[in-house]
Amino acid sequence: MTSEYAAPDTRPRGGGITFFGQPRGLGTLFFTEMWERFSYYGMRALLILFMTAATTGDNPGLGLDVGTAAAVYGLYTALVYLLALPGGWVADNLWGQRKAVYVGGWIIAAGHFSMAVPTTFTFYLGLLLIVMGTGLLKPNVSTVVGDLYPGGGAERDAGFSVFYMGINLGAVFGPLICSFLGEGYNWHLGFSAAGFGMVLGLIQFKSGAGYLGDAGQLNTDDTQAELAIKARKFFGFFFAGLTTLVVFGWLVAQGVILLTLNQIVTALGSGILLIVALYFAYLMILGGHTEEEKKRLVVILWLFVLSAVFWSGFEQAGSSLNLFAQNLTDRNVFGWLMPAGFLQSVNAGFIIIFAPIFASLWVWLSSRNANPSIPVKFALGLIGLSAGFFVISWGAANATSANPASPAWLIVMYFLHTMGELSLSPVGLSSITKLAPAGRVGQMMGIWFVAAALGNLFAGLVAGSLETLAPFALFRTVAMISGAAGLVALLASPGVKKLIGPID
Repeated sequence: MTSEYAAPDTRPRGGGITFFGQPRGLGTLFFTEMWERFSYYGMRALLILFMTAATTGDNPGLGLDVGTAAAVYGLYTALVYLLALPGGWVADNLWGQRKAVYVGGWIIAAGHFSMAVPTTFTFYLGLLLIVMGTGLLKPNVSTVVGDLYPGGGAERDAGFSVFYMGINLGAVFGPLICSFLGEGYNWHLGFSAAGFGMVLGLIQFKSGAGYLGDAGQLNTDDTQAELAIKARKFFGFFFAGLTTLVVFGWLVAQGVILLTLNQIVTALGSGILLIVALYFAYLMILGGHTEEEKKRLVVILWLFVLSAVFWSGFEQAGSSLNLFAQNLTDRNVFGWLMPAGFLQSVNAGFIIIFAPIFASLWVWLSSRNANPSIPVKFALGLIGLSAGFFVISWGAANATSANPASPAWLIVMYFLHTMGELSLSPVGLSSITKLAPAGRVGQMMGIWFVAAALGNLFAGLVAGSLETLAPFALFRTVAMISGAAGLVALLASPGVKKLIGPID
C-alpha cells in the first residue's frame, strides 16, 4: 500500500522503453503526427496550384486569380491555428486529448476526401473540415506527448525531439507523394492520397492506444451531467457561430454584401491585432500582476509581433514561392518535369538534418556562457528569413517562362529560411513557457498560436500581390521588411533582455 506522502511516480508512461529509448506510446504518437503532417503538407503543396489552374484541360482547377487564391490560402492556414484555441478547450474540459486527437483526425480525413470530389462546393467544404479537425488534433497530440513524461526534465525534452522528427518526416513525404499524383495525374488523386495518409495514422493510433497508459485522458471533477451541460453550451455557440459565418460567406458570394475576400481577410487581421492589444492592456492594468510579471508580458507582446512578421514571410512557401516554383523555375530533370510541390519538402528535409545540430549548438554555447539571449535569437530568425528572400529575389530578377531560374535558388533560400526557423520557432515555444506569469501559461501559448495565425493571414495577402508585382519585386520587398524587423529586434535586444531578467 502506497503512503499518501510517497514521492509521485515520475517514470515515463506507456508500456516500456522500446521506441528509440522512449516510452512505446511515443511511437503511437510519432506515427499519428507523421501521417497528419503528411496529409496537411501534402495537400498544402497542391492548394494554391489547384486554385489557380485553368478550368479547362486534362487536369482542370478552379481558375481563380492569384489574389483571390492567395487570400483563400491565407484564410485557411490562419484558421488552422486559430481553431487550436477552442480545440484545446474541448480537450481540457469535455473530451480529453486522446478523444480530441481521434475525432479531429477523422474530420481531417473527411475533409481531404471531400476535396477529392471535383466540385467547388466539396472543395470549400473540405477546407472547412480540415480546419476544424486540425484545430482538435494539432494542439492536443503534443499535450499527450508531454503526459507520457510526468517527471518532465531531460526525458521529456528527448521525447519531444523524437516526436519532432515525426512531424518533419511527414512534411517531407507528403508533398512528394501528393504532388506526384496531383500535378502529374489529377489534383483530386493528390487530395485523396492526403486523406488515406490521415486514415493510416488513425488506424495505428487506435491500435497503439494501449501503449499510452492514461496519458491524454480527461481529468475532471465534473459529473457526466455537468459535462453534458458544458458540451451543449459550447457546441451550441460554436455551431451558431459557424452557421453565421457560412451564411455571411454565401451572402458575399451572391453579391448581397459587397465585400471582397481581400477586404474580409484584412478586416480579420486588423480585428485580431486589436483584440490582442486590448487583451494585453487588460493584463497590464487589471490583471493583478507584479511589476516583474508586467515586464515579461511586454516581452511576450514584443515576441508576438516579431513572430507574426516572421510567419508572414516564412509562409510564402506554400503560396507565392510555390507559384514561382511552378511558373518560373526549371524543373526539367533528365527530360522529366518534376512537380513544383516537390520543392515544398526541402525545408522539412533541412530541419531533420539541422534541428539536432542547433539543439547541440545552444547547449554548447550555454556551457560557455555564450548562448544568445531569446530576443537575439528572434532577431537572427528574421535576418535568416530576410537573407533567404534576398537570394530568391536575385534568382527571380531575370527569370522568365522561356528562361526559368534554377531550382538551386529556391533550395538555398529554403536553407536560409530553415536556419531562421530553427533560431526562432523552437525558442519561441520554450520562451513562452518561461516568461508567462503563473496561471497564464495556457493563455500565452494561445497567443503564440494567434501570432502564427496572424502571420499566415498576412502571408496570403502578401502573396496576392503577385497580381500586380513581379516576383522579384515582391520577394525583395519581403526581404527588406523582414530584414528591417530583424535589425530593429537586434538593436532592441539589450533592453528586452533587461525586461526578461534572470531567465535564460
